Amino acid sequence: MKKFKQIIVTSRPQQITKNFLVLIPLFFTINIWFSQQDISGVISIILKSLLALGIAILISSAVYYINDLTDVNQDKNHPVKKNRPIANGDISGKLAITIAIILIITSLTLSYIISYQMLLATFTYLIINLFYSLYLKNLVIIDILCISASFVIRAIMGSIAIDYSIITINENQVELDLTISPWLYVVTGLGSLMLAIGKRRAEMKNLEQSNNYDQRIVLSKYSIPFIDSILNIVSSATLICYTLYTFNSESNSNVPDNNSMMITIPFVAFGIIRYIYLLFHDNKGETPEKILVSDLPTIINIILWIIAGSTILMVGKN
Repeated sequence: MKKFKQIIVTSRPQQITKNFLVLIPLFFTINIWFSQQDISGVISIILKSLLALGIAILISSAVYYINDLTDVNQDKNHPVKKNRPIANGDISGKLAITIAIILIITSLTLSYIISYQMLLATFTYLIINLFYSLYLKNLVIIDILCISASFVIRAIMGSIAIDYSIITINENQVELDLTISPWLYVVTGLGSLMLAIGKRRAEMKNLEQSNNYDQRIVLSKYSIPFIDSILNIVSSATLICYTLYTFNSESNSNVPDNNSMMITIPFVAFGIIRYIYLLFHDNKGETPEKILVSDLPTIINIILWIIAGSTILMVGKN
């Protein structure tokens, strides 16, 4: 039982929230796929999206195993990471490799069942993170871009899973185009880049407060002023791009023509500002996933954004 618990801990269950990005396409196309005439078709689409979420959880768990294996010597000298199961010896290197292989094979197999496009997206996620763990995490700027790319791929996986689904409307079977707006990919990339930058800032602040462990190579190439500068740029760009998305009723943006989606802008603005506040005031950027489940204002803001966004999309449904 203890071994099983350590296996779960190494899979980072606390970071599952990152994979919820897979559900973004499902949310932003709710006005297309939701149909009271075909509940079974609606359930099928939701299940496809949940399967994609499961695949993302499995492949990201495999990446965490790979990352802990490559960082094992460094983690042993870290005041917190030294307690990780692989670093402290609770899980052997051989067992960790075996589990990682099982997770990879399972996720790729499930991806292939959905489509070869999903298989390609999952494999791309794996390759990017494999190179990140082995080398790219030591390259300044490239490291945070890799993290951002991983988030964007999650959103792509969610879109691939439900795209071209079949649903019955007025007794006719219709193939749905559930590809989300390119604007949302841009916002996802910028938003995740903001989180990655914040994570580096928090790591550097913690490094200043504790000198009893080896410094990560890439941190020596950053500085707080530089981090703060690019954080200002990226956070501003994130809000601007989301704002432009809400006003873009052309192409496949899938927002109402009356620009009512602009009502959700304050929620996004508050979320960004709240994150920056927590980053500067409480230095919580090193574990952004905890903010989503522990910061009450952030939780309430997300719930209100979901309610407002889904209502606007459904009311504006053609």
